[in-house]
Amino acid sequence: MSQARHHGGDHAPRRLFRNRPAARGPVRRCAAGQLAAGLPVLVVAVVVLVDVAGGAGLVWLPLLAAGPALAATTNGPRGVLCVGLLAAATGAALGVGHGVPAGELAAVLCALLAVTAASGLASLLRGRRERVLAAVRSVAEAAQQALLQPVPETVGPFQVAVRYSAAAAEARIGGDLYALVPTPHGVRLIVGDVRGKGLPAVGTAALVLGVFREAAHDEPDLLAVVGRIERSLARNLGPDDFVTAVVAGCPRSGHLEVVNCGHAPPLLISASGEVGAVEPAHPAPPLGLRALSGQAPRLQRLPFAVGDQLLLYTDGVTEARDGAREFYPLADGVARHVCDEPARTLTALHDELLAHVGGRLHDDAALLLLRRNAAEEPVLVAPGTGTTSQTATSSAQRVTPPEWTRMP
Repeated sequence: MSQARHHGGDHAPRRLFRNRPAARGPVRRCAAGQLAAGLPVLVVAVVVLVDVAGGAGLVWLPLLAAGPALAATTNGPRGVLCVGLLAAATGAALGVGHGVPAGELAAVLCALLAVTAASGLASLLRGRRERVLAAVRSVAEAAQQALLQPVPETVGPFQVAVRYSAAAAEARIGGDLYALVPTPHGVRLIVGDVRGKGLPAVGTAALVLGVFREAAHDEPDLLAVVGRIERSLARNLGPDDFVTAVVAGCPRSGHLEVVNCGHAPPLLISASGEVGAVEPAHPAPPLGLRALSGQAPRLQRLPFAVGDQLLLYTDGVTEARDGAREFYPLADGVARHVCDEPARTLTALHDELLAHVGGRLHDDAALLLLRRNAAEEPVLVAPGTGTTSQTATSSAQRVTPPEWTRMP
C-alpha cells in the first residue's frame, strides 16, 4: 500500500472511523511478530515429529538446520542462537536414540552449528540495516514535515482537506507538491507535479514551494506569484526539467482566480453537486519552459459561491489504471462521493482510487479540496505577524483586494 498523508476534517464520526484501524494495527503487528518468532521452533518440532513417526534415523536430522536459518529472518542473534542450540540438542538426542554412528552424528551437529553461526551473523547485519532504514525514515518524515506542511482544516470561510500518496511503499515524499497559504491578498494555494522522480524531484518541489510561500505573501497579483516561481525555476532547473502546476487564489468573497501552467484542469463542484473541469482559456506551458515557448499564463476569474468546491489534483490520480488499463474516472468519482465535508469526500475518493488500481498506486498522487463554507471575507494575514484572522471592520485591519480588470 502506498503511504498516505491526510489533512482536514476533524469530525467525531470520521475520527472514530479512522482510529479503529490504528487501534487494531499494533495488535495485529504484535500477533504477527509473535507468530514469526515462534515459527523456527515450530519447524524444529515438526522435524522431530516426522523423525519419531518415521523412525528414519539420520535422514531427517539435517532438516533441523531450517530452524536457525528461518530464525535469522525474524529474530535477533540471541534468538537465532537459542533456536540453533535447541536444534543441536534435539538432533543429538534423536541421533543417540536411533543409534546413529558417532561420526555421522558429529558431522550433522557441526553442520547445525555452522548454520546457526551464519544465521546469527545474518541476523546481526539485518538488524543494523533495519536501524539504518529507521533513521532514513525519520529523516524523510522530517523532510516531509518541512516540505509538505500540514494544511489547516479551516481557513476563515473555507474548509480544506488534502490527501497525498507516494507511489513507493517506503516513501514519505515525492515529486508532487501542494500548499495553502492565508495571505493579506486572500487564501492562495498551489498543486503541482515535478518532472522526474527521486531526490532531484524533491529538491525542485522544495524550491517551488519555498518561492510560492514567499511570493504569495508579497505579491498582490496572482500572476506575479507565478512569475516569481517561473524566474526562480529558470535560474535553477536544467533545460529538460519543468513543473506543471495550478495556482489559485480567493482575493475576495464570491470569486476565484486560477492560473494553470500545463497542469490537469481543476474540477469545480457547484453547491448543487454539478462537476465541471476548469479548462484554461489560453493554455500555458509548464513552469520552467516559458522561455522556450514565449507564451505567458493567463488569469481566469470564476464565481465561487457558498457551498462551491474546488478540487486540485495531480496526474497520479487521473492516470491511475486498473487491470483492464482503464484510467480512473475522477469526475465521476467526485460526483458519486461529493459531500459537505471535504475530508470525507477525499477519503472516499482515495479508497476508490486504491480499489481501482488494485491496492497500490504506481505514481505519486495528491488531492486538495477547497470548499467555501460561509459568505465571509477571506482570512487575512497581518503583514509581519504570520498570524491569521478574519477581515476586521476596522480600516486599519482591512486589506483592499486589487481592482478587477478584464483579461484580454
